[in-house]
Amino acid sequence: MKRYKTGMYGGKFMPLHKGHEYCIKTACMECEKVYVILFHGGIDEEEILAKMPRSWLSVESRMAQLEKLSRKYEDLAELIPCEIDISGLKDLKGDEEWDAETPLVRAIVGERLDAVYGSEEAYGEYFKRAYPEAACRLVDTKREKYPISGTLLREMKNKGEREKWMV
Repeated sequence: MKRYKTGMYGGKFMPLHKGHEYCIKTACMECEKVYVILFHGGIDEEEILAKMPRSWLSVESRMAQLEKLSRKYEDLAELIPCEIDISGLKDLKGDEEWDAETPLVRAIVGERLDAVYGSEEAYGEYFKRAYPEAACRLVDTKREKYPISGTLLREMKNKGEREKWMV
């Protein structure tokens, strides 16, 4: 029996990389069911795509990558890729409004969350406020296992070097 029934991991996945996969795999090892939510249409995404409109950063491409991972880990857990358009969720300053995303996540999941996953220590406070019933599971926050980020990948000029870190 697994530690948790239902978990959730969300991100922009621009692009989906080995660090994301490690967090997803960890969630699959600990949960019976894992919702992996692609948040798209946020301010960061708009700025990134304005600088580098690449087909591998499209919503369709990112969802296809998540669906591929769901097949890869189907023996570990039920992995459910979902997407949420957050383009209309901005606060008065124009920043992304995470608290407005919470009801959308709850609507997509439709059941109690037992664990919420992330890799940034800064997410912990939000997770505890938004999902008080769920364990806050922060994975590889110091990026020791996979020293990579979407920002670093997007900045890499060498396609071979970039592909080494992508899923």
